[in-house]
Amino acid sequence: MSARDPLADLRRIAFLLERANEATYRVRAFRSAAKTLGALPAAEVAERARTGKLTELSGVGDVTARCVAESLAGEEPVYLRRLLATEGTDLDEAAAKLRDALRGDCHTHSDWSDGGSPIEEMALAAVELGHEYMVLTDHSPRLTVARGLTAERLRKQLDHVAAVNEALPKGFRLLTGIEVDILADGSLDQDEKLLARLDVVVGSVHSGLNDDRAKMTRRMLTAIANPHLDILGHCTGRMVSSRPAGVTGPGDRGHRARTRKESEFDADAVFAACAEHDVAVEINSRPERQDPPKRLIRLALEAGCRFAIDTDAHAPGQLDWQRFGCERAALCGVPAKRVVNTWTADRLVKWTAGRS
Repeated sequence: MSARDPLADLRRIAFLLERANEATYRVRAFRSAAKTLGALPAAEVAERARTGKLTELSGVGDVTARCVAESLAGEEPVYLRRLLATEGTDLDEAAAKLRDALRGDCHTHSDWSDGGSPIEEMALAAVELGHEYMVLTDHSPRLTVARGLTAERLRKQLDHVAAVNEALPKGFRLLTGIEVDILADGSLDQDEKLLARLDVVVGSVHSGLNDDRAKMTRRMLTAIANPHLDILGHCTGRMVSSRPAGVTGPGDRGHRARTRKESEFDADAVFAACAEHDVAVEINSRPERQDPPKRLIRLALEAGCRFAIDTDAHAPGQLDWQRFGCERAALCGVPAKRVVNTWTADRLVKWTAGRS
């Protein structure tokens, strides 16, 4: 039998573990092994596998070494085969139909801020999932715990995204963006001229989450009225469970295991403003967020809001979490025509440009 690609198998295992929300250390074991072995000549990897010396390398353990040996022997690794055989259940019909309608993801992170993987790896995972585009939305500067991007670093990232796009498969676009902090006065935490250059701006509250109802409402209404804001991210800021797998970057501290109650604000006023200013309400797909709760999704739907069903992915395998958001959206009766990431990239960018 001809050899398989052991690095591809290791990365596929990591992806499936992330998607299944398995423990971070398991994901890290396979990604670390892939990184270590990827730096070596293929011949050396094969020789070490033959002589049983793979585990002498930092980052390669018994399990990952066994997977590599099986790949090089032309066999599908047993670990991978087991994951594929138990990878989950099908979505119900309505949620599956909505998931199939999605063309991209408007909220993702890389290791430029608090994500665990390079931009290129995130983009290639999106390609493999069948996405037509992915919006890169690393954090803004005030969120220092997440290594938020200063204006200078964001400019460098824009140049880097342009270079990455040149190397990506035709038919896929990496769009520029940011998850910008909504500050205490409702202003957006980035240079206005830079915001105008971006394809998509997601705005989220990350600080002062216990502000009183009136203060939080004023803060959100001010941000929604800003012509640069396109999507209101995880609007209640709640955490319903502990940290998921795969958040392995420097900003891991921002996703510590904890729960957090919803921020209080006048939802009727906020969603009315979103509808008036044509700002989409994000349905955040992260299992530990489930934000907004279903009662608020229904309220936003009744208010006439658009939506974006996003993953807020911090690792490649999390890009497949859109199914969780689709399940909640389908339960609330959200139609595909109200979801902005069912649009083509051209239509999405035309909409955001028109708003600005």
